[in-house]
Amino acid sequence: MASKPGPLSEWPWKGLGNYKYIVLAPWVAHSVYSYVTSKDEIWERDLTSLLVFPYLLWRWIHGQIWITLARFQTARSKHRILDKGIEFEQVDRERNWDDLIILNGLIFYPMINILPGASNLPIWRTDGVVISFLIHAGPTEFLYYWLHKALHHHYLYSRYHSHHHSSIVTEPITSVVHPFAEHIMYFILFGIPMAVPVLTGTGSIAAMLLYITYVDFMNNLGHCNFELVPKWVFDVFPVLKYIMYTPSFHSLHHTQFRTNLSLFMPLYDYMYGTMDVSSDKLYETSLKGRENKVDVVHLTHPTTLESIYHLRPAIASLASSPYAPKWYLWVFWPITYGCMLLSWIWDTTFTVERHLFDDLKMQTWAVPRYSFQYFLPWQKDKINNLIEKAIVTAEEAGAKVFSLGLLNQGEELNGNGELYLQKKPKLNIRIVDGSSLAVAVILNSIPQGTKEVLLRTNLSKVVYAVTEKLCQKGVKVAVVSSNDLKNLKLRLSTELWSNLILATTRNQKVWLVEAGVLTEDEQKQAPEGTHFIPVSQFPVKRARKDCVYYTTPALVIPKALENVHACENWLPRRVMSAMHVAGVVHALEGWDSHECGDKLLDVEKVWSAAVRHGFRLPVVVRSS
Repeated sequence: MASKPGPLSEWPWKGLGNYKYIVLAPWVAHSVYSYVTSKDEIWERDLTSLLVFPYLLWRWIHGQIWITLARFQTARSKHRILDKGIEFEQVDRERNWDDLIILNGLIFYPMINILPGASNLPIWRTDGVVISFLIHAGPTEFLYYWLHKALHHHYLYSRYHSHHHSSIVTEPITSVVHPFAEHIMYFILFGIPMAVPVLTGTGSIAAMLLYITYVDFMNNLGHCNFELVPKWVFDVFPVLKYIMYTPSFHSLHHTQFRTNLSLFMPLYDYMYGTMDVSSDKLYETSLKGRENKVDVVHLTHPTTLESIYHLRPAIASLASSPYAPKWYLWVFWPITYGCMLLSWIWDTTFTVERHLFDDLKMQTWAVPRYSFQYFLPWQKDKINNLIEKAIVTAEEAGAKVFSLGLLNQGEELNGNGELYLQKKPKLNIRIVDGSSLAVAVILNSIPQGTKEVLLRTNLSKVVYAVTEKLCQKGVKVAVVSSNDLKNLKLRLSTELWSNLILATTRNQKVWLVEAGVLTEDEQKQAPEGTHFIPVSQFPVKRARKDCVYYTTPALVIPKALENVHACENWLPRRVMSAMHVAGVVHALEGWDSHECGDKLLDVEKVWSAAVRHGFRLPVVVRSS
């Protein structure tokens, strides 16, 4: 909100939350009904009202394309304008960017029936298109300049426009995040180039679509935090310098506030002396780019088919919340399955996120494979080749540490990363699977005073280490399989065997569990108040409301870790998996050893280092 919200700051449908689109339903239904029941021949029926909804849908798609492009580019591009990040606060403030689309629909539908000549518009009229853009370049741009200048007066700024300027580092959707009253003013202004052709009998459906698409395109372009307008454009067409702005031009407005006030045409800033003197220099500097240095790379991958929408470059509001299936994503099934098909042929990892921790620069890369593909035997070599290629690329980029997340460190896939050391024994980059920190997190999550735990997991590197540490502390570890008991004894010294027992009951209050092993029926056998603590990177499905469910091994990150505005898979905000944190701590401490294969680092040493750098255990709450 603005610092001192004025009248009509709130959107009228704010209380409807995610159901706000229902306000358009009567109008959409009426337009469809009118078209279907018209007695005119089908080629003579009025398309104007019927096409409003597809036009609104196009605006949403157009905006989402810019979101994905910008987030993908700011994570990997060296042409960032401001080398700063955004946080969850900005994502939450800008999640209602689609309110403008709803407002347009609520105005367009009645205006088509009220405004003379607004119905039965032809598909195309060249004169109307020309008139729209001439009016925009003249009256609209001129009036916007002075309206914008007025909005920067302290009275209006504190009540309205400061809401928009809360975003110093902009994203494309920042362009349409304003209080309701401000959007009304903008709509009146941008309505002029659309209304004049209609009133003069030169209007057309294409003119409307082209003009609004132009406005959206330029708005999104100007609010990108990376420069993408090549210099040759202005070299070949020098006049464009006065009629087309660039992202760096408008970025200066969000940092300097009182310069570069024009809408899309810098001409008016030149005319009235508000052109920022550093505009050209920033443009050239941004085009030249900065060194894209990276110290730590964490490798992840999409999990379920719908998890692609929760990646940072995808839908911002979903990425900012822990992953959970959403019923309405079925609407995107062509994109969902299209991405799956693309993943079969894609042969390189892609950058998902970029973080900064003091002087440490971190990136998250993703393998273009879903979880189910990791279990296909014929995909094993392909996935290993992708991971190996990513390791080599990270080393060439100067990264010191490469951490393996999710199934990228599978024992059957690559022996917890040992495969890559065998193939490239002279690697300078350090491969980290995070097992030592995961063990430390699990051990420190077990409530103090626990005398016995139940093991409902597959046996793994982490499970063996946790079991050994618990037995050394005198804690009984109960297993349900005699084969598991035998395998544990083979890995543990004989003096610890007395703390390994075969479970005859399910009355333990602490269960160490793993998704795919623990069943819902078993959860129902646990006593009330049981603590379910995952030992793998995938969460178990919750079946009880009277028990305590922990996150997968993870830690809350310190405030100094910047540019965090997306959740890591199903983890809460600002909580990072132990495997991810392990790579960060490894680099911060400057440790010179790998952590892969059967190797574990000193668990206590790793835990102390993580705590010293500000990482801490997440707060545990009872399931509800």
